[in-house]
Amino acid sequence: MKFRLASAALLAAAVASLATQPAAAPAPLVVHEWGTFTSIAGEDGQATRWLPHAGPSDLPCFVEHSLYNIKGSLYGTVRMETPVLYFYAPAPITVGVDVVFREGAITEWYPHAQGTDPRNGQNGWIRWANVRVTPGGAAEFPIEPGSSHYYAARATDAAPIEVASQKERFLFYRGVGWFAPPLSATMSATGEATVWSPSNEPLGDIIVFDNHGGRIAWGVQRGSTGRLTMARPAVDDDVTGLQRELVKILVATGLYAKEAEAMVATWTDSWFEEGTRIFYVVPRATVDAILPLAITPTPQQIERVFVGRLELVSAASREAVRGALTANDRATLAKYGRFLGPIGNQVLTSATPVDRPQLAARLEAAMSGWAAPRYCQ
Repeated sequence: MKFRLASAALLAAAVASLATQPAAAPAPLVVHEWGTFTSIAGEDGQATRWLPHAGPSDLPCFVEHSLYNIKGSLYGTVRMETPVLYFYAPAPITVGVDVVFREGAITEWYPHAQGTDPRNGQNGWIRWANVRVTPGGAAEFPIEPGSSHYYAARATDAAPIEVASQKERFLFYRGVGWFAPPLSATMSATGEATVWSPSNEPLGDIIVFDNHGGRIAWGVQRGSTGRLTMARPAVDDDVTGLQRELVKILVATGLYAKEAEAMVATWTDSWFEEGTRIFYVVPRATVDAILPLAITPTPQQIERVFVGRLELVSAASREAVRGALTANDRATLAKYGRFLGPIGNQVLTSATPVDRPQLAARLEAAMSGWAAPRYCQ
């Protein structure tokens, strides 16, 4: 379903509401949000342009989406993944929620909302005008056959919400951005990761993770500042240890324990899939600048915890993709999912003029076989 287009007056009012605060006393309401900013580092460490919608959809069909999501043609530098807003209140309350996505487009959402269609160079915007928060209400939410990342986010104590006749545990949205993420990183041929903030902000807690052929390695550096170089982590196939570390970090940043556990459960198979990546907590000020949020009436407390996922194209990944393209090994190529395109492009850049056309054709053929977004009836 496409966004219902907002009038210019409504959009202006929504943007203005984000710059002002109501004079009334805060409502006895607590709002918590978590989400992920996913990006891919180029060889210089800066976020590269890619197609975040490549690969099959992991969302149930009742989730609404823009026509750009159907076409799968919206390029960006950042995939804003699964922000969910939880509400806690002592009694039923109706709230209004506005989110602006600066330098980005909101492409999926649930329940139904008003907003703008994505356009490169414009700010995305979404509004839920009448969200009924019902503490103690029945947890009767839609579900479809098959598995999905989406459902794990419901495993919290947040109050059920309702918009018109659509019920859920949270407000959900996703998008694609065209901005630079707050961290940059490179990886040496020997597996050392170098991480820095282009704006010289503290790095905070940094996790480096590597999975190649099922051999998993990870390491944590807490309270990092300046430019950080992390040695290649030791092999540790106990992913549950890393899950516990992530939950600790998320709780320390402001989430309730069940929220942190729900976030990690939502992304366990994706965060720990084949490849190499950096995880970090996005500074709250950065989240507020990228995603200005206005809730009316104003809550007593709002916590917003976003994890940055920065995908690194290691030498091992390039060689694996190069070998798979040379052998036309579709099964190996499929392991890299939506990141195959950026990795393959790096392989093509270093290929000889003689080899490049054949490798490019095989890369395109591999992606065309499975990268189209799912069509919901």
